[in-house]
Amino acid sequence: MREGHKGTGPGAITPDGCAVELYSRLSVGSEPDIIEAAVPAGAHILELGSGVGRMTHPLLERGFTVTAVDESAEMLERVRGARTVRGTIEGLDLGEKFDVVMLASFLVNTGDVKARRGMLRTCAAHVADGGCVLIQREGADYHSNVPRERVDPSGYTVRIVSAEPVGDGVNSVRAEYEFPDAAWTQTFLSRPLTQEQFEAALAEAGLEATEYLTEDGVWVKAVPVA
Repeated sequence: MREGHKGTGPGAITPDGCAVELYSRLSVGSEPDIIEAAVPAGAHILELGSGVGRMTHPLLERGFTVTAVDESAEMLERVRGARTVRGTIEGLDLGEKFDVVMLASFLVNTGDVKARRGMLRTCAAHVADGGCVLIQREGADYHSNVPRERVDPSGYTVRIVSAEPVGDGVNSVRAEYEFPDAAWTQTFLSRPLTQEQFEAALAEAGLEATEYLTEDGVWVKAVPVA
């Protein structure tokens, strides 16, 4: 297990504390709609950190071609209809360019600065000329609005229980997921980034934000710096 990360509950747990069975149960939400509205129809998407395909499958249904990357073989076994690549995001070098590179799941807020830099360099290295990078970042109150709870329409409950400082601007976040028949927890390290800090991290990787796609600023479109 990666330092500072852990998970509990039934089934396989990945190095960052994600439970494979849990992620196969989570609903999709509005993310595929946001992505579809932001990129050309039929685009080839490089999805970094695809997990079990929670967003992969809806994107395929919308006519996109997807290459799904994840470090967990157990996660990738659940992906259907997409090319899959097992490996870390920061170590990826496919020697290809894609219309869209997607870094979702708040991965840009990893507590590990070196890993974040590597992920953003991977984004920049794999986006085609005229293409774009879509990034999902934490909302402004992600770490301050705790504890909080959301009941999904499908019947499960998600709680962000705590976000405790552990030094160097990093928080240890604990999440709980409660289903009628099972429960999971995930603890992970996350680094809050202001908009200025986020855009500075993009610039360091040779990227710049061109559009904030949602009112809360969570989804961002970026392009390589000309």
